[in-house]
Amino acid sequence: MDIERSSLCNCVVNFLLEEKYLLTAFELLQELLEDGRDDQAIRLKQFFSDSTQFPPDLISRFNSLRVADPQSLLEEKLALEEKLAISDYELRLAQEDITKLKTDINKKTDLPQDNLHELDADDNVQHGTEIQRKKRDAFLSDLGPLKDNERRDLNCAVKEYLLLAGYRLTTMTFYEEVTDQNLDVWENTPACVPDALRHYYYQYLSSTSEAAEEKIAMLRENESLLKANESLNIEKESLLKNKEVSDGQISLLTKSLEAVHKDLKEREKLVQDLRKALEHQRKELNDCRAEITALKMHIEGSCSSQNLVAPDVDVVQSQSLEKYKEEIKALRMEIERLKAKSTNAPDSVGSVYSESTQTEEKVVEVDENKSVTSYPISMVEVLNSEEVQSLATQILDHSTIKQPEEASQEALTNLSNANNDLENSESILKQNDEPTPEDSVLNLKSGCLSDEADKMGLGTIQILADALPKIVPYVLINHREELLPLIMCAIERHPDGSTRDTLTHSLFNLIKRPDEQQRKIIMDACVTLAKNVGEMRTEMELLPQCWEQINHMYEERRLLVAQSCGELAEFVRPEIRDSLILSIVQQLIEDAATVVREAAAHNLALLLPLFPNLDKYFKVEDLMFQLVCDASGVVVETTLKELLPAVINWGNKLDHILRVLLSYILSSAEHCPPLSGVEGSIESHLHVLGERERWNIEVLLRMLVELLPFVQQNAIETCPFSAASVSEGAFPSSLLELYAGGHVDWPAFEWMHANCFPDLIQLACMLPQKEDNLRNLVTKFLLAVSKNYGDSYLTHIMLPVFLVAVGDNADLTYFPSTIHSRIKGLRPKTAVAEKLASMCVLPLLLAGVLGSPSKHEQLADYLRKLLVEGAMKENHSVKCSAEINNAVRFVCTFEEYHGMVFNILWEMVVSSNVDMKINASNLLKVVVPYIDAKVASTHVLPALVTLGSDQNLNVKYASIDAFGAVAQHFKNDMIVDKIRVQMDAFLEDGSHEATVAVVRALAVAVPHTTDRLRDYLLSKIFHLSAIPTSSSDLVRRREKANAYCESIRALDAADLSATSVRDFLIPAIQNLLKDPDALDPAHKEAIEIILKERSGGTLEAISKVVGAHLGIASSVTSFFGEGGLLGKKEISEPLPPPPELVESSSTVTLPVSPAEDTRFRRIMRGNFTDMLRSKGKTAEDK
Repeated sequence: MDIERSSLCNCVVNFLLEEKYLLTAFELLQELLEDGRDDQAIRLKQFFSDSTQFPPDLISRFNSLRVADPQSLLEEKLALEEKLAISDYELRLAQEDITKLKTDINKKTDLPQDNLHELDADDNVQHGTEIQRKKRDAFLSDLGPLKDNERRDLNCAVKEYLLLAGYRLTTMTFYEEVTDQNLDVWENTPACVPDALRHYYYQYLSSTSEAAEEKIAMLRENESLLKANESLNIEKESLLKNKEVSDGQISLLTKSLEAVHKDLKEREKLVQDLRKALEHQRKELNDCRAEITALKMHIEGSCSSQNLVAPDVDVVQSQSLEKYKEEIKALRMEIERLKAKSTNAPDSVGSVYSESTQTEEKVVEVDENKSVTSYPISMVEVLNSEEVQSLATQILDHSTIKQPEEASQEALTNLSNANNDLENSESILKQNDEPTPEDSVLNLKSGCLSDEADKMGLGTIQILADALPKIVPYVLINHREELLPLIMCAIERHPDGSTRDTLTHSLFNLIKRPDEQQRKIIMDACVTLAKNVGEMRTEMELLPQCWEQINHMYEERRLLVAQSCGELAEFVRPEIRDSLILSIVQQLIEDAATVVREAAAHNLALLLPLFPNLDKYFKVEDLMFQLVCDASGVVVETTLKELLPAVINWGNKLDHILRVLLSYILSSAEHCPPLSGVEGSIESHLHVLGERERWNIEVLLRMLVELLPFVQQNAIETCPFSAASVSEGAFPSSLLELYAGGHVDWPAFEWMHANCFPDLIQLACMLPQKEDNLRNLVTKFLLAVSKNYGDSYLTHIMLPVFLVAVGDNADLTYFPSTIHSRIKGLRPKTAVAEKLASMCVLPLLLAGVLGSPSKHEQLADYLRKLLVEGAMKENHSVKCSAEINNAVRFVCTFEEYHGMVFNILWEMVVSSNVDMKINASNLLKVVVPYIDAKVASTHVLPALVTLGSDQNLNVKYASIDAFGAVAQHFKNDMIVDKIRVQMDAFLEDGSHEATVAVVRALAVAVPHTTDRLRDYLLSKIFHLSAIPTSSSDLVRRREKANAYCESIRALDAADLSATSVRDFLIPAIQNLLKDPDALDPAHKEAIEIILKERSGGTLEAISKVVGAHLGIASSVTSFFGEGGLLGKKEISEPLPPPPELVESSSTVTLPVSPAEDTRFRRIMRGNFTDMLRSKGKTAEDK
């Protein structure tokens, strides 16, 4: 139920987010959180926490809005009323001033009388015009509200007028006010004319009211006609649709009526045939009755003649016996003929059976107290009417569990044989009125034999069922399989249900912990038993045993249950398969044992083709994804190889699987926390993957690779073009040209480059640089796509997608215009996005797309463009070089590209560009971990020696770190000797930068290199520290001292010979302590402890001397000491002064020092772990 609820909730969430019902989705999130269903609210949390959807600055601005309270609103109202009163007062003053000015002007102006008359005439004309305008306005006011097109035209005209009139600010305000229209774009309509508002004005003045009324009436009539036409068209379409639906229903009803008529005719014909067969059989049965009556009369006559001719009784009896045998054979043949005819009418089983029963009752009219004898198979039987009736009842009961045809045939056969035997016995026995004593004894014995045979069979089964549970525990385990036939026979034939349950339990528990072969034997027995007992008994007796064993303590038993689910499903009803058996499999998928989960996955794959419908598809799909993300690689492998193809073939919902798969991949990465919380930085886009999330993404990417053949086959099958256009699974250029036309939809083909590639690019942009394993899986998938889809698809589809994703230009000719925007949307739009693309997408472009065998030349050209031509550009940045170097490093994880990369590197080494040479040193440093000793000797070291001999100091110093990386990864004596020679050359320069770089480069290699290089570094530190420091620059002295101290602490954590300690380590520390101002306090404390430990005077020093002779580890005593690893005091406590040694004449007393240090503590004190961690970070950053 939880899985179904989760699936339904996910469907609701997807619908709300896709339809943009964000308020509803947010309310659903709150409801889920209040109910404690956090696992179902993960996607909603991620959606509403997405900074791109809901920017933090906008949310903070909304939160910072002041909420108005009534008091503040009242105060603001009073202030505004006061301002309004002041404004009214000022307005009155201004109006009074204006009135005074007008009065003065009127007094000073003296107009002539003629002008006054002209003004009056003008006033009359204007008054008439005003009256006419009012009439027109009164009519035009009935036009109703403005339409959308009228409003758009008027808006544009007003905007144009404002611009021409010079009202700039008003125009800007108008732009802001009109939000639903682009005022800069005026559609080409009749209203679009230059200086439109003036034209509208002149047109209005020049038009008459009658013309305006006529035009408006025409427009209204036109609009009404258009609406009526639209309504008629809609009504016509609805009538046509109804007509089509009605025609379809009429055709279906006509077909069904014809089928019903045909079926009725066939049934009537069959009824007539059955009636004829029944009449014929009745006639033959009556004939048989007449013959039997004649035989009875003949027997009675023979008996009467026997009394008259007594001496000849034996002869007559023998002759009659032979004659009767012949007649019996004839009767048998007749009955066989009747049986053959009865099989031709299977539907008349009931009527034939009733007729046969009636015949039996009428024919067998033998006195119950008399016996009849027959000799059909040399066996004596005693049959009476009651036994015949019981025989018929048994036959009928047995026939109910068989097919109708088999049951009817068997019933007729048994009844005919019973009648035949009874008649034969009666005809032979009635030769005398009374039987002889010998015949009476024989008949009594035969009567007992029949009952005893039935009782003996049932008794044998009962004895077997009682004895088996007692016998099984005392049989050797390797031989218990020999009891399986007896157990199966007892289960199949025993009448008691509880006894059968006990025996079935013994069958499942035959062996306590069965191995694979023994489980196979037990399951074969269960399958055979299920075939014999039928569906109902399999469900009622075998499946409950599976359910009882599902929580057994031994995984072998649970494994047996898992195997039974797949093999017994065929022998139960279909509705049981997708209910009870699926529930058993679902519980086994949650099992703690790996082998049980693997068996559950295997048997679920066997079970799916037997499901009657797809009602449980989504439940099965959830179980499949649960198994794919299992923690065991064996379970994952079984799921990918067996269950995944079974689900696809059964459900035929590949599109849904792919959609869920991509969402799971992205959500697994998005669920992890970012590297940095600084918004806008590159680290905020990268996520720190946990072990579980990393494993989930890995197996889901493997699942994507397994799905590739199905995706390709689906694309081929749904190709809207001719089948000949697809050649051997590849997609040629001619087909891509047809696809680019955009005339038809091809979603199965478009999914790869429109959905899959963008999601993989999004995943890559969330992976840190150290996730090379996941990046390798994505690369293998891309290479598989290019191999399956063909070179044309690689060149025209794949390559443009990834070129756009890294910010380069690409040709989108072979893409339909409908998805151009989606592909162009992959291009990085900000500086951070460009850097992220170079860091995360560029490796996929180089290794996964251009890494295809057909693109090696293009890969070399692209690398040369990045490394050689890119370094020549003036705006080429060092930061960009770091991302490119990381991409080249990832390419070098594939050995086939080493030759290509080193050819380009050699071009950079011999170049005259300084930046290119420095970049070559950095590249050589990062590719060292992915090469072997031969490549290091033949390619890397010669290039580094060349760079180390360069005249430019920056180039020379940049190669030192690369030498240290080589020393860290290779212990070959020849390589180490070359490194020592080159380091001597660097130190001979005597520069401060070279000295510090050499010491730090070799210090990083100390834990991984040889003893010779460690002794070499220690000797160099000793000699360099012995040189008096004449420099007055304290910063340089501290930098050099820090480098020496870091190297000494790293060397102290390694194994050093006593000679090296005595000759170099201790003197070097003493030299460093001579300049206390240059030492960092932490380094000073650490080397003082090292000096105290290595110079003697403590238990550790003496134990080293003793251990050198006795072969005992020097740190054993301090390991258990009070200050050791298992002691009670913390390491951070101050060290007490070392105790003095007390010597006696015969022994030396060694008091235990609580502050003794072990080699493990020296490693910790030497900050060795931090050095390794910093080394890893340096390798990633560069």
